[in-house]
Amino acid sequence: MRAARFHEYGGAESLVIEQAPDPHPGLGEIRVRVAAASVNPIDWKLRAGTLHQLIPLELPAIPGRDAAGVVDEIGDGVQGVSIGDRVFGLGGVTGATAELVILSAWAHAPDTWNDEQAAGAGLASVTAMRGLNALGSLAGRTLLVEGAAGGVGGAAVEIAVAQGATVIGTASERNHEFLTSLGAVATTYGPGLAQRLSALAPHGVDIALDTAASGSLDDLVAITGDPTRVATVADHAGGQRLGTHVVNAENDSTLLSAAAELGRQGRYTPRIEQTYPLERIADAHAHAERGRTRGKIVICI
Repeated sequence: MRAARFHEYGGAESLVIEQAPDPHPGLGEIRVRVAAASVNPIDWKLRAGTLHQLIPLELPAIPGRDAAGVVDEIGDGVQGVSIGDRVFGLGGVTGATAELVILSAWAHAPDTWNDEQAAGAGLASVTAMRGLNALGSLAGRTLLVEGAAGGVGGAAVEIAVAQGATVIGTASERNHEFLTSLGAVATTYGPGLAQRLSALAPHGVDIALDTAASGSLDDLVAITGDPTRVATVADHAGGQRLGTHVVNAENDSTLLSAAAELGRQGRYTPRIEQTYPLERIADAHAHAERGRTRGKIVICI
């Protein structure tokens, strides 16, 4: 199969397109012929070697954790999916930016999503849902999403609105119209946030989800009044210091199916900032590393 790989840790220019061995599914896994794969922060951090102490890789490695495509091989013990089904989901920490990928968690992709949107839904929706679930029931509560224009933040906004929350999202001013389109009340991040929120939410902010790791956790705890009313998916050290909920993504087919159902209802649509062909994966990684994206960056295979 054709795949993007890196043979040593380094910059985006270390990525090459070459032939790699075809993978095959093990127990409880499926193989998907990939239509599109998304780019997540963990992808370029792993490629750059900044996580090699925590997550050592066997090189050469194929970047990418989530993808969408058509099932073409099924491992032992798998039920509820057939060859030819269109799915999206998650595999290991690497392996998705290739013609074939092994998934260990998946859901049927709704017809309302194109392949790029389905590819952008996996890690973003699972991360957002785990962060939101840590905060309890959302109905009737006012939620602040820090970093609401990114892939996880945008998913969290739409999913929380669908669950009955009033959502205030922080982003740079250029993304305020985008946040409004997701159903959030938009404001800027940074100094003075508490004062801006007092005008936008005179009855207070009940809960907060940090997706940005911008150093604002202390402020979020002060704004909500209790560290257990705050969850972070991005600032693990800060969350542990303050006693907030600290959440990691997990390969969870139940959460993927819930996201897909919201997609079928038209209540959650993964937002794509830009797509790149496989041959331009280095450009996609460089784009992701610059940050401040509006939605997801996706590689079309």
